[in-house]
Amino acid sequence: MNEFASIARGSLAGQHAARRTALACMVTLAVALGIGRFAFTPLLPLMLHGGAFGQPQIDIQHGGWLASFNYAGYFVGAVSCAALRIEPARMVRAGLAATVLLTLAMGVTSQFWVWAAVRFLAGAVSAMTFVFASQWGLRRLAELGAPEWGGVIYTGPGVGIVGTGLLVTVADGYGPSTGWLGFGLVAAVLAIVVWPVFTGRGNERGARQVDSDAAPAETPATPAPAPRSHALPTTTRPADALWLILLYGIPGFGYIITATFLPVIARHALPGSSWPDLFWPMFGAALIVGALLAARLPVHWDNRKLLAGCYVLQACGIALGIVWPTAGGFSFGSILIGLPFTAITLFAMREARRLRGDDAAALMGYATAAYGVGQIVGPLVAAPIAAQSGSFSPALWLAATALLVGAAGLIVVARMTRGRGRMPDCGCN
Repeated sequence: MNEFASIARGSLAGQHAARRTALACMVTLAVALGIGRFAFTPLLPLMLHGGAFGQPQIDIQHGGWLASFNYAGYFVGAVSCAALRIEPARMVRAGLAATVLLTLAMGVTSQFWVWAAVRFLAGAVSAMTFVFASQWGLRRLAELGAPEWGGVIYTGPGVGIVGTGLLVTVADGYGPSTGWLGFGLVAAVLAIVVWPVFTGRGNERGARQVDSDAAPAETPATPAPAPRSHALPTTTRPADALWLILLYGIPGFGYIITATFLPVIARHALPGSSWPDLFWPMFGAALIVGALLAARLPVHWDNRKLLAGCYVLQACGIALGIVWPTAGGFSFGSILIGLPFTAITLFAMREARRLRGDDAAALMGYATAAYGVGQIVGPLVAAPIAAQSGSFSPALWLAATALLVGAAGLIVVARMTRGRGRMPDCGCN
């Protein structure tokens, strides 16, 4: 009886640790991405018009430049991850602190070039925090034998998007500076809540203790994580990582065109309607649902085929807004684009761990950098096309086509790899 009681206690402890890990990473991504990065989207109209009692702070051209600085920072931050040799938990803490300070900085100054520097740094911090929180969280869940909690981690951006999208209506009566300061304070409170979870090596000791409690010597234990190695697994090739990097950049290009210009398109199609203000929270809510559903899919399914399916969903969402430019079309389009948004990230980061195991941070960083390049290129391609044609439809069709081409490429790569044998899962997923 004592043996069974020990097993039960270990199982409960493991589930508690997995839940605590996933929720802490979820809050981290809500702060770093949902607030530090994406709060700019709902606050931009206030910065353009000043809110109920304020004066305009910038024009649309300077607003576009601020967005571009943020995308460039995201790219630089993602690339930097490959060179950083910092313990992931420590990096996550630094990212949380930096996000709070940078968000508050947007509310205490009105100098454009200061804002540009802040948005650049915020982009870099969000990318690095995302990569290291993913690395830390997925590794911890693998140690605990609870990979199904991974989807909870990637609901974080959606939680932040919904929260900022709804709370910005409060800031409308006080102006954009108050909005930035308010979001900075919210970020600070959330960072304080999760700060104790990221204790670095202490978590590894805790994981070993949970494993020993859950699996006595005479009880079959969950297979241990693969040993750390800087070499590729024997059944993978460098080309596999290269294809992941290249094909992961495509959804960055595909979604950002819609995300950047959706308010303009929707307001033009629905003049005087209040619906355009709801499409961003709809996108975030769908993101949460999609991340949770993605985590319930069998972990032995091929990540590349799952990514291909997500690309197709986003392409359909973009097309829907073009062929059905109504409140219903934009609503369903936002949902279809949001559902696979962080599911794409979950499957890509799992694939990186499959290819590199515990040394996946560099590959995650390069893949995230490719995504960042797609985000930078998207608006630069879309704006001239729209100016020349007088419509965003050609640019949106280009984005949808790119996503379909990316989906086809992932299927081809998956079949090529299957032909020469796929590496066993080994708990990396």
